[in-house]
Amino acid sequence: MLAYVFWHRPAGAGGAAYEARLAAFHRALGRTSAALWRPALPWLAGAGPGYEDWYLVADWAALGELNTAAVTAARAAPHEAVAALAGAGVAGIYAPVHGPADLALPWAAWLSKPAGAGYPEWHAELARTGAAVWQRQMTLGPAPEYCVRAAAPVELGRAALALPGRVVFP
Repeated sequence: MLAYVFWHRPAGAGGAAYEARLAAFHRALGRTSAALWRPALPWLAGAGPGYEDWYLVADWAALGELNTAAVTAARAAPHEAVAALAGAGVAGIYAPVHGPADLALPWAAWLSKPAGAGYPEWHAELARTGAAVWQRQMTLGPAPEYCVRAAAPVELGRAALALPGRVVFP
């Protein structure tokens, strides 16, 4: 399983109209996905709040299918409606390390593996949080290597960029 994660901001003020179009696109897509509002996205050009979309796919081949499906057939119009209001956007690919693949968890912390730490030990440390843990793949994407997601903040015992959120879809 993989997750395509897309961070974006509206070109203008955004708000309810942007969120309505974003939710309409996710509904039209008809796949396992979620959209979350975040108060900040430091790895995205510009400043201020933005959105974080998560799309689950089975594997790398399914990622290509998602790419095509998002802009064709009944999904083309909803995609264009939200894209017309969009500004900056970047994406990454993540794979699950631990925990449920519940995409609608509002809280997230982004962090990197400590220098010198081995992957098995680091993954075990993150798993002890009880939260869902995702790891960036092939260094794609601008965000840190790990994302820990939960319904409420979890203690990580180290520096992390914690980002509260609000579920826009589902």
